[in-house]
Amino acid sequence: MVAEDARAFGVYARTGGWAFALMVARSVRPGGQAVGGTPKVSARRFSELAGCSAERVMRFYKAWDSAADDGLVPQFEALAPGQEVELPDADVWLAYYSSRSSAASPRGHAISAAAEAEGIRPTKALEVAENPTALRAAILADPGTAEAARKALMDRLEEDPALRTELVKDIVRADDLKKAVAAEAKTGDRVEYVRQIAEVGQIRTPAGQKIEAPRELREEAERHLSLIDELDGDEEAGEWAREAYDSVRELVTRTVESDPELRVKERRAKFYNSLQKATKVFEELTLDDAEDDVFEDDMLKRLEDLQQAIASCISAIQAKVQ
Repeated sequence: MVAEDARAFGVYARTGGWAFALMVARSVRPGGQAVGGTPKVSARRFSELAGCSAERVMRFYKAWDSAADDGLVPQFEALAPGQEVELPDADVWLAYYSSRSSAASPRGHAISAAAEAEGIRPTKALEVAENPTALRAAILADPGTAEAARKALMDRLEEDPALRTELVKDIVRADDLKKAVAAEAKTGDRVEYVRQIAEVGQIRTPAGQKIEAPRELREEAERHLSLIDELDGDEEAGEWAREAYDSVRELVTRTVESDPELRVKERRAKFYNSLQKATKVFEELTLDDAEDDVFEDDMLKRLEDLQQAIASCISAIQAKVQ
């Protein structure tokens, strides 16, 4: 009976299924026949009789073993060569069997689990994983595949810091990508500026002040924002964002200039900002551990000119505040 199972398996097992797993389950015992046990053979001997690989035999063996653990089929010890049993439904087979040995590895288990979560057969995902060159070719040739790959990478970046780091390095090394990232960041900042006015009702002036947005300005921001939000996924938002930003900024400038009190506050804020920047730059100048030959006459001349400019500025301000 073992030989008959093996021959039948060798001829038909490529089609898979519970019937062929049963041939293996009732005829194979890894390592061969146990003393005083039911006559069975090793997976290697069975494969020789069947004219196929021992690896294929073991894949069927493992599929049956997993199903037996779940109570769908009898355990190996309860089976003998030639014995017939009631088999599970055919559509359950693929949940236990993989035609690829890679499915047994931790990597294979992870791929299979991800495939099941996506609602596809694990064998499909395993085939792709075993052929990265084919995957590359599909990505290069087909926009749809490239888009699916992009979305998958973005999902994976959240849990794979190493991949995220390598991807950032690739972008930094590629000038075109680096410029594209900078352009998208600028577009995002512009849209966020308009959104802040439309949804929160606040203006950030050129000098950095935050004030309440007038109704006219808020309505203009809402109009531009609705146009941007209605763009199709494949439409570039850059030009729309620039137009919205320029239009809103112009209205912000008008708002500031039309209010005398606000105009004074804005100019005062600009002066403070410039003063803070100048102070920070000067504070970073240091004479510590400097050798005598570091300094030149031109440096001294520039500092003397700066001293005179500061003195003139102080005098002008004193004249105004007194």
